[in-house]
Parts: sequence; structure tokens; C-alpha cells
Amino acid sequence: MINEIYDVIVVGGGHAGCEAAAATANLGSKTLLITMNMQTIGQMSCNPAMGGIAKGQIVREIDAMGGYSGIVADKSAIQFKMLNLSKGPAMWSPRTQNDRMLFAEEWRHMLEQTENLDFFQDMVKGLTVENNKVTGVLTSLGITIKGKSVILTNGTFLNGLIHVGDKQLGGGRMGEPKAYGITEQLTDLGFVAGRMKTGTPARVDGRTLDYSKMEEQKGDENPQKFSYTNTPKLTKQLSCHITYTNDTVHDILREGFDRSPMFNGTIQSTGPRYCPSIEDKINRFAERNRHQLFVEPEGWRTVEIYVNGFSSSLPEEIQLRAMREIPGFEKVKVFRPGYAIEYDYFPPTQLKHTLETKLIENLYFAGQINGTTGYEEAAGQGLLAGINAHLKNNEKEPFILSRDEAYIGVLIDDLITKGTDEPYRMFTSRAEYRLLLRQDNADIRLTEKSYQIGLASAERLARVEHKIKESRELEDILRSTSLKPGQVNPVLESIASAPVDQAYRAAQILTRPNMTLEKLEEIDAVKLQTAHFETEVREQAEINIKYKGYIEKEKENVAKVSRLETIRIPEQFDYQQLKSLSAEARQKLSDVRPVNIAQASRISGVSPADINILLVYLN
Repeated sequence: MINEIYDVIVVGGGHAGCEAAAATANLGSKTLLITMNMQTIGQMSCNPAMGGIAKGQIVREIDAMGGYSGIVADKSAIQFKMLNLSKGPAMWSPRTQNDRMLFAEEWRHMLEQTENLDFFQDMVKGLTVENNKVTGVLTSLGITIKGKSVILTNGTFLNGLIHVGDKQLGGGRMGEPKAYGITEQLTDLGFVAGRMKTGTPARVDGRTLDYSKMEEQKGDENPQKFSYTNTPKLTKQLSCHITYTNDTVHDILREGFDRSPMFNGTIQSTGPRYCPSIEDKINRFAERNRHQLFVEPEGWRTVEIYVNGFSSSLPEEIQLRAMREIPGFEKVKVFRPGYAIEYDYFPPTQLKHTLETKLIENLYFAGQINGTTGYEEAAGQGLLAGINAHLKNNEKEPFILSRDEAYIGVLIDDLITKGTDEPYRMFTSRAEYRLLLRQDNADIRLTEKSYQIGLASAERLARVEHKIKESRELEDILRSTSLKPGQVNPVLESIASAPVDQAYRAAQILTRPNMTLEKLEEIDAVKLQTAHFETEVREQAEINIKYKGYIEKEKENVAKVSRLETIRIPEQFDYQQLKSLSAEARQKLSDVRPVNIAQASRISGVSPADINILLVYLN
């Protein structure tokens, strides 16, 4: 192995690294996944869950393109919930609770069954670079491994520093060593590095909790799944629970503020805005007398519990005293305290849309090294980095997803165009075309694109084509079926909707508020024609009919912006020569080097007036 030349070397076995390695190997590249610990491949470092708001859409996109995250999540799920069902379909977001150990086991099993993929356990402490082109990696054992491309997915391990109160430990996760050498080399090569912070809650003994004092949170009655393939559906589920902090808890936590690295200046890097530590929450939201906590089981065969919402870097004795004032936690025993971790990252404006670095050819970054937070965001980047590393090695066109094609496209464009100085987390609000980017149509949007580059299988494509054909057939039935007042008015009355006095098409009735296809099927004339269609087909047809006008409007908006994307900007364009641009615009455009006018218009600090000047100059 050591003497072989790999097409792609993937550094790191987290979510980004696993997807990157799977993608390159499945595309036919000879791939090496090198990690410091083979036992932690696919590890869920923080919460034992996949998906959630906007993140669930990313998992379905990964699956639609032939990635593994959705399959692994389904096979290790202990609970499924579709979030935001009370809102429109653009907001529906799948989420699973997962068995932490089974999740990692399934990831490793799938990778070991993947052809063209080798593994090696060692720490990468540097890269080999010749003429601004990466040629391989150097390990802590002094071994040089050659590769045509290298993908860095180092997670929180680059100079990782763990904080528990006034204690500090070098490490990338509790009990695991930090990685060193790469940051120093990259900064010597001209890269700009920064520091970020994240944290994780305490893990506790579920046998010591009193669930009768908490609110039970069951999974969906008819659980769905992430993958569009034949992964198993859940037949039994574990419940989560909700409890709350209180004033007493907050008072105890405040006692430790003087020893908190968050407040005494020990931690100076930026933490996640949307997932703050408990001490940060009670400091920033002092007017609130309680905060919600989710009590999440870690798996089928363990008593370990994840206390979601109680992330902390306070001294361990303060954490324990405060937790014992939480309803249901009066006798809690802690398996391990919460902690904060600081780590190096590289502002992602130093990347191209392919996630290849601008400074060093064939070097790619994916995951938390780019300033993101979350398994799903990391996995999506890993998939795209892997695809593009393979395509470039084979002198093929890059695979770039636009903002109207995928949440992954929004994620990558946000990172390289706007950058980030705090851990980036995906939300539906970040996607301006979210009605087009629903969780139910990820396969329709992306599977054929992935099939064209050789990643998604022919079987996946056939499934999508069948789904499209069937949903169109169902739409045609609903648009052609005429319903008389005597048939439809009893159903309308049951949902407090105004009766009709003439015949209407079933599709017209379906567009009414609170009307669903399931409700419409209380009419025999409808049910006889529609009941045999599969759930995914029914969902697709119903959404297409109910939201037809909104979807068409959104497509018109996409078309307008797409015209700006056709106006390319030369790669070496000298913005400094355009003195009519604002000084900030000249600086930002020179740093980001947008590939077209559409991307330029999204850069913070570039005004519409600056864009007009560029348009005039580029004619």
C-alpha cells in the first residue's frame, strides 16, 4: 500500500471523509482513507441524530446522488420524525434518532464493501507539494504516500484543544489526540487560518433518570426514511423526552462563570450562534427563566443518554450540581461531562466551487475545516469534493450544484462566496428557492445528474423515472376527474370549507386549505382511481397540484438569475483597474474571484451599483 500511487487520498474518517472516500471509490478512483483511529470511522461525535430542519433535505440529496449517509441513517435509526408538517412542504424536514454505535458500525461495513477503497491508520502531519500542486501526504510514522489528489476532512482535530472548566486537554474529541502539522504547513504555503469553537453536552446514565417528570416525545406513527432505496422501515421506536432548566439551575451555573473558559478569556474563538452552550444561553437570554432540553437515547442496547441543549464547558462539579436541579435529573449520574473544543479552520473563500483550493492544485477541503458545523453539512461537502477530485483527475468537467438545484449548492456557494467567521449551519431560510428544494423531490432533482457522471446507479435512475411517470399519471387523474356537489360537499363540510353548487375537478378541490388527497379519497369516485399509488408518488402529485402557481413563480425567478450566471468573469480579471467600483467591492471581488456576475452579486459588500459597473465593463 505504502508504495502505491493513489488517485485520491482522503484524510479523516468523519462524515465528510466517509462520503468523499465512498464517492471517489464508487466512481472508479483508487482511493485511500487515512484516519488516526480505524475504530472511530463514521463516529457521531456530538448528538446521535441525522437530519432536521434543512439538514434532512441535505441527507436526502446525498442519498439521491448515491451517497451513503441516508442508507446508514435508516439502518441505524431508533426513531423517525418529519418536522414542520404544520407548515408548507418546503419546510418539511426528516430527522432520525440513531443508535450511535450501530451508525458507526454500518458506515464501516459499507466502506469495507466498497471496491477501490483502501484504509490506513496513522496521523497525517503534512502534505507533499511540488510546483503548487499536491502530490501526497506525510504521516507521523514518517511514511510518504503519493496521491494525485488529497481531500482534507480533519473535523475538529487540527490543533484541537478541549476545555472543561479551567482544565485544558489537547485533543480532537474527548480521549483522542489532536492532529498537528497541517495548519502550520498550509499557512506557510499562503493559506489564512482561523480558530472556531464547538461544544458537546454531558452524557448521563439513563437508569438514574425519572422519565415520569418529563414529556414523552414519540416518533411518527407511520415513520418514513431517508433513502430512496429499499432500506428497512422502522417497526418499533424509542421515545425521546423533554424537560426544562429553571432559575435554580441557572443560579448554580452562574456560580461557575468565573471558571468558565467562555467568560474568562480562555476561549477567544467563535462558537455556533444557533447551538450555544447552556452558559451562553443563560447569559445572552437572561430574561428567560427556563430552557428546553431534549433527552435523547444513544441506542437500542445502551443506557447512555445525550442531554441535547445542555452543551457546556463549565467545571464538571458545576455541571453535575446544576443537572440535579432539572426535573427528572435529581439522581443523575454522569458518564462524562460536557466540554468545549477549539480547532483550526480555513476561511472557505480560499476555495473554488469544486472545493478545490485556489492556492494548491488538486487539494480539496471538506467539512469543519471549511467552518461548517453538523454531520450533514460535512457529508454533503465530502460527497462533492470526492466527485470533483475524481472528475478532475480524469480531465472531465466539474460537478457544481447551483443554488436552485440543491441545498448542497446553497451551502457551498454561501461558503466560498460569503465566507464564514462563525460555525456555519444550514437553514431553510438560507435557500431562496426552497419550494423547489424540497425533501420529497431530491431524487427528481439530482439522481439523473449523478447518473450522468457515473455515481448514481441505473437502478436508482429507473426508480426516479418510475416515480415521475406515476406522479404525472396521478396528477392527470385528479385533473380529469369531475366531482358533483353531492359527492364533494360532505367532505368540504368536514373541514369547514365552503360548499360548491356545481361540478369541479378533483384537482381544484385539492387546492383548498386543509384539503388533502387522503381526505379527498373519502369520495369513492376518487379513491377507486388513486388508492393504489405509492406514498412517495401521492405526496409528489399532491404538492405539484396544490403549489403549482408558487412553483412556477419560483422557476421564473430562477430563470432571471440564471441569465446573470451566463455572464462569465475572466479568472484573472483585474478589479483594481475599475476605479468606479467602491474600494470595498474591489477588495472583496479580488479576494473571492467570482466566476460569474450572479456569484459576484451575492458577495457581501458588493452593491447593485458595483454590479452595474461590472456589467457595463463586461458588455
